[in-house]
Amino acid sequence: MTYCVGMVLDKGLVLMSDTRTNSGVDNISVFRKMFTWSVPGERIISIMTAGNLATTQSVISQLEERNKAPGERRPSILDAPTMFQVATVVGRLLSDVIEGRQDSVMQGAGGQSEGPRFTASMIVAGQIKDMEPRLFLIYPEGNFIEASFDTPFFQIGETKYGRPILVRGYDKAMSFEDAVKLLMVSFDSTLAANLSVGLPFDLMVIERDKFEPLHHKRITAEDPFFKLISSSWGEALRSAFYSLPDYSFEERDT
Repeated sequence: MTYCVGMVLDKGLVLMSDTRTNSGVDNISVFRKMFTWSVPGERIISIMTAGNLATTQSVISQLEERNKAPGERRPSILDAPTMFQVATVVGRLLSDVIEGRQDSVMQGAGGQSEGPRFTASMIVAGQIKDMEPRLFLIYPEGNFIEASFDTPFFQIGETKYGRPILVRGYDKAMSFEDAVKLLMVSFDSTLAANLSVGLPFDLMVIERDKFEPLHHKRITAEDPFFKLISSSWGEALRSAFYSLPDYSFEERDT
């Protein structure tokens, strides 16, 4: 499992992902789930992944190969005219990889069993020159939806623990600094509730019309700001809880 969030602001895009992968409680490791490509002054594209690691890495590897030799391997996301077309390329490739792996399992089983389902999802974010920053959620079937006024952020992986924080705290006009703080609280809440999400976290801030990361950082367990956010949030929750009106058994019984 994993946890990734992509967020659209008036100022640009903010992305964060964890790095934990595991095949059981005794086999836990760190693996990057955020990948970025850019053409200075022209475009920046970032992809975050969740799901079967072999599936997502196959998609990323094929995208990398297409970008290394764009004249020979098309379509390349660095040649796509719009972010919509980038999402289309990624979605089609993800669907093809999943279908190919499923067919391989079926053939190995002599067509007698469907076998395990190799599923994955992705968040695609970025901007191309003279166009708006855009954010897409890619489903395993290859179809996708785009962030909008009603859905200004996307989550993939272990989403339920960190979502209430985002729903209550998100504001499209907020500063990058406040957005990062909001994401850190969301990730801290998820980290505390689920062992399948773990540090370090990868953070990226993409400012509108800059086509390169404004801020890119790996947040470790020893990061002083994240430790401060974690402890301060816990104290704030306890303080808010004890400030609520007291429940009275006598009053309710009458």
